[in-house]
Amino acid sequence: MRSRLLLIPVASIVATVPAFAATYLTVEKAQALMFPGATFVQDFRMLDREQVRAIEKVSGVRVEGRTVKAWRASTGGWFLVDQVVGKHEFIPFALALDLDGAVKDVEILEYHEAYGGEVRLPAWRAQFLGKRHGATLRLTEDVKNISGATLSCRHVTDGVKRLLATYALVLAAVDR
Repeated sequence: MRSRLLLIPVASIVATVPAFAATYLTVEKAQALMFPGATFVQDFRMLDREQVRAIEKVSGVRVEGRTVKAWRASTGGWFLVDQVVGKHEFIPFALALDLDGAVKDVEILEYHEAYGGEVRLPAWRAQFLGKRHGATLRLTEDVKNISGATLSCRHVTDGVKRLLATYALVLAAVDR
């Protein structure tokens, strides 16, 4: 008896892999949500090598890009935009800091991974509220992990920790 080999086009197999990509907020919409009624003054900074080393030393997190995307809010505080890698794709996020440099809000702007989008859940993001530079922010100890979203949770947590250090070492001098 002859056996027949069934050939399935590769494209049909690849097409069955779950794909997910969503843009939740633009920078402008995140600003309006996180600082209602405020106007913003852009205050982007280019980190020098010394600043990068200092941020990495105190945060324990590697600085990937040297541009700090920051805006001063007219109502007080700072609005920062950055990105971290989830598992494979970038996760752009926004961080709102109050006048004292404490986390006021965290928003996920976009999410492109097939799994792990739960980092956008308000209850998970609320764990950062009130945290300041120097907070330990360790996943599973200080910040709860989400099963199936471990890398996204870890990297967003690290991103917040790095931006808190960036605020303390680079931006806070402007507030004094």
